[in-house]
Amino acid sequence: MSDFHPFFHHDYDDDLSVLDAQPKLKKPPLYRVILLNDDFTPMDFVIEILVSFFGMSEEQATAIMLQVHTRGVGICGTYSKDVAETKVYLVNSHAFENNHPLKCTMEEL
Repeated sequence: MSDFHPFFHHDYDDDLSVLDAQPKLKKPPLYRVILLNDDFTPMDFVIEILVSFFGMSEEQATAIMLQVHTRGVGICGTYSKDVAETKVYLVNSHAFENNHPLKCTMEEL
């Protein structure tokens, strides 16, 4: 049996010491939260969503709302998976509770 162990080594005094292991950490993926255009949700409601749930100013929210209206989609922000999922859930629930068909989704970067 060998005395070799990958995490320990013997020094000259025959004392056991621990080697530093470099952790191999990978950054967690990020997700875009996206609003999808529909022909029924009022523009003011979309602005309200962007201000309330994404902390945008009225000016930022108006610009994103116009993107949703003209291009069919608008990016609300980039978040970790848990935060993105929560925002999607909250926006979709709020739209449903207010009888609007607005849909929010997310995609991995």
